[in-house]
Amino acid sequence: MTDPSAMGATITPAGTGFRLWAPHADSVHVIGDWNGWDRAAHPLSQDGEVWTGFVPGVGAGAQYRFVLTHGDTALERVDPYASQVTNSVGNGVLYDHATFDWQGDAFVPPLMNEAIIYELHIGSFAASGGTVGNLWEARGKFDHLAALAVNMIQIMPVAEFAGDYSWGYNPAHIFAVESAYGGPDALKSFVREAHQRGIGVILDVVYNHFGPSDLNLWQFDGWSQDGKGGIYFYNDWRSTTPWGDTRPDYGREQVRTFIHDNALAWMRHYHLDGLRLDMTPYIRTVTGFSDDLPDGWSLMKELNSLVKGEFPRAITIAEDLHSFAAITRPDGAGFSAQWDAQFVHPIRAAVIDANDADRSMGAVAAAITYSYGDPFARVIYTESHDEVANGKARVPQEVDPGDPEGYFAQKRSTLGAGFVFTTPGIPMLFQGQEFLEGGWFRDNVPLDWAQDSEFKGIVRLYRDLIGLRRNLGGVTAGLTGGNVQIITADDTAKVIAYHRWMDGGAGDDVVVVANLSDKHLFDYWIGLPNAGEWVLRFNSDANDYSPAFTDVWTTNIHAITPGRDGMPASGGMALGPYTMLVFSQEP
Repeated sequence: MTDPSAMGATITPAGTGFRLWAPHADSVHVIGDWNGWDRAAHPLSQDGEVWTGFVPGVGAGAQYRFVLTHGDTALERVDPYASQVTNSVGNGVLYDHATFDWQGDAFVPPLMNEAIIYELHIGSFAASGGTVGNLWEARGKFDHLAALAVNMIQIMPVAEFAGDYSWGYNPAHIFAVESAYGGPDALKSFVREAHQRGIGVILDVVYNHFGPSDLNLWQFDGWSQDGKGGIYFYNDWRSTTPWGDTRPDYGREQVRTFIHDNALAWMRHYHLDGLRLDMTPYIRTVTGFSDDLPDGWSLMKELNSLVKGEFPRAITIAEDLHSFAAITRPDGAGFSAQWDAQFVHPIRAAVIDANDADRSMGAVAAAITYSYGDPFARVIYTESHDEVANGKARVPQEVDPGDPEGYFAQKRSTLGAGFVFTTPGIPMLFQGQEFLEGGWFRDNVPLDWAQDSEFKGIVRLYRDLIGLRRNLGGVTAGLTGGNVQIITADDTAKVIAYHRWMDGGAGDDVVVVANLSDKHLFDYWIGLPNAGEWVLRFNSDANDYSPAFTDVWTTNIHAITPGRDGMPASGGMALGPYTMLVFSQEP
């Protein structure tokens, strides 16, 4: 059954109905390839601020536009709700979501405490032949992702943008899937196949601004004030953003509905498992720091309520980066999680700093233990599309610009990854991080997939960390728990050790020890939660991961009493330079 109040185009067996919000238009016609683009053939009728009509015999695949008159001006506009367009300045294409075969897809996304996110950019992830990558090609790398054992993919924005190469944060048509990426069927196929591999999909969406280039919504029906954007935008000082004068008017009901409809459309039509909202400070404030926008705040709260009301297991993520707990509180904006600046900056500094003396174990401890109340209300990472561009590079490149594939780059970048996968939160890695992708992120430079083979040991290291984090071996349940306690933060030796647990006990308690210096440490003692045998589950210094690693002899710990560091037991170990060890007891 179709919804007669649905905006945009609604395809039925008899033809297609059209609904368009254009309060200042004097007339509206729908034109298309079925009527030779005749501006007089199919007028719409006015119903308050909405124009409606029905064209018999027209269905999926037809190209169309609207023609709006405003005074003496005739404006051709693409349907703001179009699911498909020929390109960012082309025509809308009628698309029937009901015809796609989901093959019984009923995927249930992982719980937040079990989620591992892999962020990728469709245009560069699997590009080949000197052209922009697309969703069809990206599916060809699912074997790699499945072997890595990630269970969530977060894709950078795929809403239609200007040109073919872009990060995606300049949406021209927010309901349409980027034509260069393959359009709506390609995204659905991508999600369906990911689900078949046990991997959920999160989509990055942009609601803090639209465009600014190829922006169909600008002065949409001919009306504006002070040369601003018209009905979809603020028409005063609140319109200004760092990306253009195009902040949506969150206080206008029809614009709020447009954004909420968009969020739900991604979930309903594409079976997505979550949304990540770009730069939410510019939704809740004008400047990103001040001049609050209460309408923006309530827009986010309502969006989260609508999405989670219909899709209870969906995850919604805010890129806020202001360490504002209300973003993820149920009585605040209600996001499931937020990208955490309290983790990424101190951990990157700890592994990138050239001098061991500059590494602060107190800062590392604070990053590990930081919380917004719910331990899994934060996404933690050392690399993201922002952290490896805009004047910054990949961690291996930052560690050793002269040799980003060498010993120090390998050692300290993987140490950073170790913190990501052993700290409370939702771990995230950025495309290629697992095989030492170097330089900085660019949308027109494909990933160097040859490095997947060249650094297969580093890939194995990431796979082993993910397996521990997900408790795939049944002996590290504590890494899926929310509890953490610092055992020692030794600024003299540059060692940090911490205890992770869910309920506690054998097979649950996990102890993580990291050496952030270039020294070999022998017979280093720490406190332990229990006496007895602590089995070495992971040693980032192992030769299996890289022939460059020293493979310092490390074995299980036999913990004895008396204790130390406030723990009831204690034990000693050997630690290689820039090395992480993970221990747990047999269940």
